[in-house]
Amino acid sequence: MVDVLLGLQWGDEGKGKIVDYFAPDYDVIARFQGGPNAGHTLYVQDKKVVLHQIPSGIFHENTTNLIGNGVVLDAVTLRRECDIVSSFGVDFRKNLYISERTHLILPTHRALDKASELQKGNEKIGSTLKGIGPAYMDKTGRNGLRVGDLLDKSFTTQYIKLRLKHQKLLDSMNFHEDISAWEEEFFDAIDFMRQFKIVNGEYFINDKIRAGKKVLAEGAQGSMLDVDFGTFPFVTSSNTISAGVCTGLGVAPQKIRDVIGVTKAYCTRVGSGPFPTELHDATGEELRKIGNEFGATTGRPRRCGWIDLVALNFACMVNGVTKLVMTKADVLDAFDELKVCTSYVVNGEKTDQVPFQMTKVNIEPELKSFKGWKQDVTKMKTAAELPGVMKEYVAFINQYLGVNVAYISNGPGRDQLIEI
Repeated sequence: MVDVLLGLQWGDEGKGKIVDYFAPDYDVIARFQGGPNAGHTLYVQDKKVVLHQIPSGIFHENTTNLIGNGVVLDAVTLRRECDIVSSFGVDFRKNLYISERTHLILPTHRALDKASELQKGNEKIGSTLKGIGPAYMDKTGRNGLRVGDLLDKSFTTQYIKLRLKHQKLLDSMNFHEDISAWEEEFFDAIDFMRQFKIVNGEYFINDKIRAGKKVLAEGAQGSMLDVDFGTFPFVTSSNTISAGVCTGLGVAPQKIRDVIGVTKAYCTRVGSGPFPTELHDATGEELRKIGNEFGATTGRPRRCGWIDLVALNFACMVNGVTKLVMTKADVLDAFDELKVCTSYVVNGEKTDQVPFQMTKVNIEPELKSFKGWKQDVTKMKTAAELPGVMKEYVAFINQYLGVNVAYISNGPGRDQLIEI
């Protein structure tokens, strides 16, 4: 069977640490969507490591890691990560596999991403400029190059053909930056990639399932960035929800068992787009400071606010979440008062539903206040030790969502995760 672990907010929920925690219980960790815009932060040998393409199980010797066909892969980023992984004494060649159907991000995809964002001006969506959107556009436009194409002698010819098409688009957008250095780096990385175990991903993963192996599908970004169900158009270019596992790995829906949703004890967002509970005051700044809320990939300051139960309930619904993990609960230790959003007032009318187009309506969050626990929870090891006020906060969230918080993260360390 396949369990799914994914983010329920706008990404940055701390999924990397949670996957790393659960990894020893699984035989296979598989990435099913997203690209190098997804930074999963781990702490290995007390050192901070950020992975963007490689699944978070890579540091576990007996865990097989698969980059699935739903991912768009940047060969240059992958090579850099392999160097990082190797520096910890891990042989990535041993347990890292790549689906041959995985699409490649080309240098011209990065250029198109940048050109498009520049054209949007004040209406830019906050792209990380990694080429993810254009790569997915080529995928749906049936133009893309895939990892399996690396094994074909005509790969360079195919690349040149697609590059010429992209160049016409770049010319039309008056984008004339020299990307020759990007191309040189790209082809070096492509040669490097040919040493990997490139597999027929859907057969590979289903053979593992039939053999009784436990598979954990690792999501990137968050549910509110899903291209269909997120805060469109301020979304990513893939399906970040649990349904994306089926198309991103080639597994049938009935193979999915638990859907483990990860949420912060509050809310953050990187880049542009609607954020109903965002705090523009000293409290928001304090959340950012205490939580060290800066993007793992971009370094950009994250926008901060109170937990949004309307959006969280929506995410639980579309994902079929069976259990929750609450991260960064310790960040709230210092606050006298905490708030949660229980409903929206949209254009003067109260609702508990996420609107079709958040950017086209005026949303005021209705907030319920809770007393802060004002205790250092970072040293606590068991649920019994947690402050009563924190338990009340969590109990309200459980009741509202109809899904229980099964784990609470009370610090960045591997051992700072309390089972409830």
